[in-house]
Amino acid sequence: MNRSKKGKKRKLFKKKSRFNYKLGWIIALIALIPIIYGVYLYCQQIRSSQKDEPKTNTSLQVLSSKELAIPISMTPQQEQIIRHTGYTVSYNKELKLPNWVSYELTREETKGKEKRNNRFIADPLVKGIIATNADYARSGYDKGHMAPAADMKWSPQAMKESFYFSNMCPQHPQLNRRGWKNLEEKIRDWAIADSAIIIICGPIITKQPKTIGKNKVAVPQQYFKVILSPFVRPMRAIGFLFNNRQALEPLSTYAVTVDSIERLTNMDFFASLPDEIENKIEAEENYFQWPN
Repeated sequence: MNRSKKGKKRKLFKKKSRFNYKLGWIIALIALIPIIYGVYLYCQQIRSSQKDEPKTNTSLQVLSSKELAIPISMTPQQEQIIRHTGYTVSYNKELKLPNWVSYELTREETKGKEKRNNRFIADPLVKGIIATNADYARSGYDKGHMAPAADMKWSPQAMKESFYFSNMCPQHPQLNRRGWKNLEEKIRDWAIADSAIIIICGPIITKQPKTIGKNKVAVPQQYFKVILSPFVRPMRAIGFLFNNRQALEPLSTYAVTVDSIERLTNMDFFASLPDEIENKIEAEENYFQWPN
C-alpha cells in the first residue's frame, strides 16, 4: 500500500514538474514577444532611414580634401593656382584679387597657438602685379582675409602666408569686422564639432568694378563662402552671400544654397562628390541643421 501511494506521488510530482516547465516556457515566450517586436521595429526604422539617405559611393572613401576643395570654373577666367601651406588660391592678376581661396580646417588645427603677425606682404609666387599696402591706404576698405589668420595658428609658415596680398580683398570695414568675422568664428566651432570643414570663399565682381590705389585693385560687390562638412552623416553643405557693405544681421540671414553661389560665380563646387550626394546637399540652406 505504501509503495502504491509513493508511486502515485512520484507520478503527480513529475506531471506537476512538466506542467511548471511548460508554463515557464510559455511565460518566457510571452515576455519575449514585445522585445522581439521592438527589435523588429528598430530594424525597420534603420532600413527606412538608409533608404532616405543618399548611398555613399565607395569612391567617396578615397576622395581627399584637396580634391573637394578645388572648384571647377565653368567659364574662362584669368588665374594662377598657388598652393600655400594652409590654403590654395586662384589668383587673378587682372583684378589683383583671388578668384577664390580654399582650405580645410580640422579640429586639431583650431587648437594652434601661433600669434597673429599683421605683416601684409606680396605673395612671392605671384606672377604679375599684386596689391600693396599703399593701394588700401585711405581707400575706406579693410584688407579682408579670405583664409583667416585665426585659422592658421597651427603653423608659423601658414600664419605668415595668410597675410599675403593674394589672400586679400577690399572689404567694407563693417563686413570684415562683423558678419565676415562672425562667420569665421562659427566655422571654427563647426570644425571642432564635425572634426573637419572644407571652406571655399572669394569675391564676386561685376564687369566694370570700382578700383582702389595705383595698382587698380578691383572692389568686389559681393562675397561668397561655401562650406562642406564631409565626415558627418548625412553630409552637409551650405553657402553664404554678403554684399560688400556693413553686415550686422544674424548669420542665418546670409545663408543660401551652394547651388545659388554656383550660378553667381559660374563655378562647380565639390564636383568630385557622387552626383546623388552633391545634388542633395547643394540644394540645402538650413543654417539650423548646423551645430549652434
